[in-house]
Amino acid sequence: MPPRKRRSHTAEYKVEAAHRVIDSGRTISEVARELGIDAGMLRVWVKRRAAPVAAAEVQGESPLEAAERAELLRLRRQVAELEKDNTFLVKASAYFAAMQKNRNGSL
Repeated sequence: MPPRKRRSHTAEYKVEAAHRVIDSGRTISEVARELGIDAGMLRVWVKRRAAPVAAAEVQGESPLEAAERAELLRLRRQVAELEKDNTFLVKASAYFAAMQKNRNGSL
């Protein structure tokens, strides 16, 4: 039997899977079965997410709600896309400025 291909999961998927455990109070095993992933892997994801949640509660702040987390992820993606667009526009404007400068007899 050939070895199984290793699956990779996005950071967003890991966060949402961990919060299914943290927010719902269900066991790691239940959620892992529901998602079809290894319970040990989910346990690691939960530990990584539980530390910031606990730190927020200690400081008297409330951890992010699911909708807030989703919006934060969406905004981070949007910022990354806008930064790429901005970098492209800076390079394009430099290129066209150099082209304009090198033209003989242009305005």
